[in-house]
Amino acid sequence: MRTFILSLVIITLGCCDEIFAQEKLKTDGEIPIVAWVGVPQEQISVERFAELKESGINTNMSFYSDLATVEKALDAAQKAGVKIIANCPELKSDTEKAVRQLMKHPALAGYYLKDEPGADEFSELGAWTKKIQAIDAKHYCYINLFPNYANLQQLFGADAKPMPDKDIYAEHVAAYIREVPVPFVSFDHYCVIQTDGKRYLRPEWYKNLEIIASQSKAAGLPFWAFALASSHYDYPVPTLGELRLQLYSDLAYGAQGLQYFTYWTPNTEYQHGPIELDGKRSVVFDRLKTVNSEIQNLAGVFLGSKQVTVWHTGKLPAGTRRAKKLPAPVKVLETSDGGAVVSLLEKGSRKFLVIVNRDFQNVMKLTFVADETVKKVLKDGSLVPANKYAYTMDVEAGDAAIYTWE
Repeated sequence: MRTFILSLVIITLGCCDEIFAQEKLKTDGEIPIVAWVGVPQEQISVERFAELKESGINTNMSFYSDLATVEKALDAAQKAGVKIIANCPELKSDTEKAVRQLMKHPALAGYYLKDEPGADEFSELGAWTKKIQAIDAKHYCYINLFPNYANLQQLFGADAKPMPDKDIYAEHVAAYIREVPVPFVSFDHYCVIQTDGKRYLRPEWYKNLEIIASQSKAAGLPFWAFALASSHYDYPVPTLGELRLQLYSDLAYGAQGLQYFTYWTPNTEYQHGPIELDGKRSVVFDRLKTVNSEIQNLAGVFLGSKQVTVWHTGKLPAGTRRAKKLPAPVKVLETSDGGAVVSLLEKGSRKFLVIVNRDFQNVMKLTFVADETVKKVLKDGSLVPANKYAYTMDVEAGDAAIYTWE
């Protein structure tokens, strides 16, 4: 009798597990998350790279004085589970020696070549990229482009002539993709500005994302994008809402890699990077840790997904558009006045609808109604039928609501 009762309990518990178990998205790996001005030369240690890893960052990009220091950083980073984008003078002065010396290290992610080049530098960068790739085709060459608030001379060089009736930034990106054979396009844009104590979004930010996403897509290339993690000039100390808005907007447009500028506070012109100038953690460290954990839990949504279309609700930012019609399973999608980025992503047989609250300071009301095939993606990657939730709900400042269907 006791055996029968015990068997019945076990069977019942097994049934309960099946009832309460939730389907969860699978992913093939981690989204690359890069620390610009990562662990500095004088702080290289397993402990410092482990701390960087704890924040949710998995790739370090620092400026090191020589090849030997890069190798020291690679050894320490490997033990902490961190990758390195190598950056030292020898990559330029003795490219073949440097690449052959670094290319077999398991912690190597790629090679840093240039930040924010003008178009007059593209030919030289293209040749340098080809030289490295001829020796090591496994690791990427890293170059980062200007944002679209750069001027004509920055984008095309001091002798650039005016280009009437052309979008000079779009021309800049197109020229880069033509001339430099990189495996992905990276650009920076720091969109949250503070003036007289008031924070606002740069009006050209979403147009920048539109241009990068469309031109990368046309070239068959992924792109990587940024969020600002340290305060300087008129950039404020980022809130959790601001970090979410930047990163989820990047991902909604199809970004396959994310980057922070900066991780370590580099000098006295900067304040409150995730790691302060004295090596202590700031309040931003834990904010990064929170949002990075969310994003990696959602790698099943974003990693390897292709952007199908993006539209906006509310007052349209420059360069964006409204939806002509909703995807077939969705019956109602309405947001409060602050508006949202709405992106349809595709991954294999699955579609994802990502709705990002464009207001980094206030909650957005979202009304969402769909048929019974649609599921809501929770922050841990679990899937729950969308119709189990109220039709109208809150989306926190800068946060994203995500839905999916086969």
